[in-house]
Amino acid sequence: MKIAAQWLFILCLPVLLLTASVSGAMNCRWLYQYGFNKYDISRVTGIESPELKKAADGLIHYFNSGEEYINLTVIKDGKPFVLFNEREAAHLKDVKGLFRLVYKLLLGTLIYALLYVGVTWARRQDRRRLAKGLVFGGGLTLLLMLALGLLIAFDFDQFFLQFHLLSFANDFWMLNPATDYLIMLFPQGFWFDATLVCALGTAAGAIILGGLGWWRLKKDRPLQSP
Repeated sequence: MKIAAQWLFILCLPVLLLTASVSGAMNCRWLYQYGFNKYDISRVTGIESPELKKAADGLIHYFNSGEEYINLTVIKDGKPFVLFNEREAAHLKDVKGLFRLVYKLLLGTLIYALLYVGVTWARRQDRRRLAKGLVFGGGLTLLLMLALGLLIAFDFDQFFLQFHLLSFANDFWMLNPATDYLIMLFPQGFWFDATLVCALGTAAGAIILGGLGWWRLKKDRPLQSP
């Protein structure tokens, strides 16, 4: 029973760290602004920087709200402008569904991880088992992020395509970069950067947790000697 609980904890850690990283990136205004600046989105769209910031805030609000469809208006050329058309709004609804799934996975794995840590830490004889779980879980996470890093480095276009084919049951994500503002605001280069940020954030979390586990094992080593 203890071994099964430990392995479940190990397997939960990559999911917990990745979903935490994705959730953080989704709600990070700095990441949106970084993409707008790097890809000169104001020039591409004709929308001034303050209105782009408003668009980023509107998207973050929508993803965390109970609204079914987004209705976001910005000022363009001195006039109110509805940023997303019906097809884009439908796709954003699907994206919101994915983010809701991410939140659920984050909550579920976090609850289990906290319960496991609480139970094992309460029993002094099980603390070494917890430390090993952190080391193995952190190591597994790093291996998965290394694989993801290699995948996006060598063929991000294919990764991006397969992600959409697997994640969405419709073709609303197939938008026109010449006319659809969702693509103008977030070109593929932005998603490469965002994926890299999520992978690095996940890896950093794995190093921290794995390092804590390793430190605990080193600290307890003398206690394990005869």
